[in-house]
Amino acid sequence: MAELKITDIELGDGKTAVKGALITTHYRGCLADGTQFDSSYDKGQAFQCVIGTGRVIKGWDQGIIGMKVGGKRKLEVPAELAYGERQIGDKIPPNSDLSFEIELLEVLTRDD
Repeated sequence: MAELKITDIELGDGKTAVKGALITTHYRGCLADGTQFDSSYDKGQAFQCVIGTGRVIKGWDQGIIGMKVGGKRKLEVPAELAYGERQIGDKIPPNSDLSFEIELLEVLTRDD
């Protein structure tokens, strides 16, 4: 099975992303050939999700945990940790390996 590859581009020094936290990110998503299929930067709006609970692709759930606010990370996500055999819209074909550049803007946990 292919593995998730995590590369820290910039280490953050803020709060750490933990399972169940509400995170706010900016991201750019590309296919293996470098074609961009999605970007929160282009939309001009950050993306929020709960991390580590199966609400986003497994590559994100596994790859963002432990990241700190202010950090930037590249995730190289094999198809089985992304969308697998599903086609997503007209931009992501089945069995696609994906890469994401993620900037962590905020982490909110139940304690906040």
